[in-house]
Amino acid sequence: MPKVEITIPEHLEMQIAQMVERGEFVNREEAIEDLLSTGIKAYKTSGPMDDDEAGTGGTGLEDDGMMGHDDEYVF
Repeated sequence: MPKVEITIPEHLEMQIAQMVERGEFVNREEAIEDLLSTGIKAYKTSGPMDDDEAGTGGTGLEDDGMMGHDDEYVF
């Protein structure tokens, strides 16, 4: 399996660590792989928005985070 190195905000790392501590995932690697996979599936289901609809310069994300939540990312 290919390896990928990413940098994520500290609050996301803390949320992942908490999910692992609660036993929702065996380890960080499994958590990140599963969450990324779920996010990609959700993205494919909802599809990207046109630039005119998004109003975010083509990112498809609102300025205050995905799905309009300040510090929450909904997959």
